[in-house]
Amino acid sequence: MIETEKVIRPWGWYEDLDSGQGYKLKRLLIRQGQRLSLQRHQHRSENWTVAQGSGELFCQGRWSKVSAGDTLHIPKGAIHRAFGGDGNLLIIEVQHGSILEESDIERLEDDFGRVLR
Repeated sequence: MIETEKVIRPWGWYEDLDSGQGYKLKRLLIRQGQRLSLQRHQHRSENWTVAQGSGELFCQGRWSKVSAGDTLHIPKGAIHRAFGGDGNLLIIEVQHGSILEESDIERLEDDFGRVLR
């Protein structure tokens, strides 16, 4: 098992699992009733796979109810968000792109006051 460090956020946590040239693999837990920022990335696309739980995922103007095994492709520049519904939502995220850092998050809305104006 890979030794990882959980990064605590107001909505839950994430941890980096692996990375290499042009990709990063993460695990995110969105707690029940919490949601990620409405956001987009200029330098990467993402693929989300729901590993456990259920909730809703938003991408390009459309909400989808999801549960374990469902996937979502988020193209570079697409506005997206995840919501932990009746329980915690565990997502495996694969990023592909030239910049795979937190600095590539453009927050458009945020429940925790993290939108830069």
